[in-house]
Amino acid sequence: MDSGNLVATATNGALISIGSGTGQAAGTVSTAVQYGTGALNSTFSAIRVDQPTAGAPLTTTVTLTFNGATVCTKTVTIRGAADKIIVSKVGTADIGNTAAPANWLDDGTQAARNGHFYILLTDSAGNIATPTASTEFSPSAASLTTTVTNIAVAAGAIATSVSSTSAHSFSTGTYTCGPVAGTSKVTLNYTNAATGKIISTSFDARCADAPRTYTASFDKAAYRQGEIATLTLKFLDSKGNASNSVDPVGASQIILPMMTLVSATGAATAITNADGVITYTLTVGTTTGMSAGTYTGIIDFTALGALGAAKSTPTYTLSTGGDTTTNADVLKSIVALIASINKQIQALQKLILKR
Repeated sequence: MDSGNLVATATNGALISIGSGTGQAAGTVSTAVQYGTGALNSTFSAIRVDQPTAGAPLTTTVTLTFNGATVCTKTVTIRGAADKIIVSKVGTADIGNTAAPANWLDDGTQAARNGHFYILLTDSAGNIATPTASTEFSPSAASLTTTVTNIAVAAGAIATSVSSTSAHSFSTGTYTCGPVAGTSKVTLNYTNAATGKIISTSFDARCADAPRTYTASFDKAAYRQGEIATLTLKFLDSKGNASNSVDPVGASQIILPMMTLVSATGAATAITNADGVITYTLTVGTTTGMSAGTYTGIIDFTALGALGAAKSTPTYTLSTGGDTTTNADVLKSIVALIASINKQIQALQKLILKR
């Protein structure tokens, strides 16, 4: 290289410095210049970029020129300090318990991340931020009740990734339920250890006992061949509350004549959603065809049956398609037509009498 000036310029007020990279100080301006002989590549070894306001997010484009010719451009994003806390995928915990199953959040990672809900931190620009320690999370003591007695984030459960496609961009939390079922609005705080800034969010935490009974219903009473049916199973605890999403419902047998299950069923480890519900998708008809008629299915969760739960027997009507008009429909149309004709005759008579 010839001798010359390397000039680094940054947009959006970013601060630039050029140096060795080892203990290099932050810049104080958005343009930095360094002269080099060109003898050693290490003459221009490092460009440092800082945001003008500490803790604030910044996106800047840095342009490098050498002797007036542009040699490089680079866009840099600096994430800011956490400004917002978002809680999602809140489950229902077991009364008198803190335990959370692996299959509620199901992010395929270590047991320390098993939890009842996800926590996402973002900066003021919406960029994902990560905590430095689980101790930065804490419950608002004023929001704790006899229903929900504590909220916690385990040391191995904090977020470590800023990728929106990674489960590890979320921290996972648990809450402890008292001995009685119910719902309580609780508040989770996050205190930035570096800045001392506290951000908070509130969410509804529900507590209930294990599944004890269940009911089944379809989204429609009648289907045509080839349609999609949705079967909803609602599980209740021993007090009639929607069950928790921690305790498995146990193995099952689901027999629905002339329908084909699309969703996997029968798993002994299956749990409900936060409302105590499991839904299954079915197609109407089978690979060998379908016969129209009214059918009754049998749904049996054997472990719950041993506790006294009754089998569910939903009834549904199937048709093969084509013209499904009934005699009653035809008669109804005829009566409506006659009534319309009578009204027209009466109107015509009134018109003649006026003349």
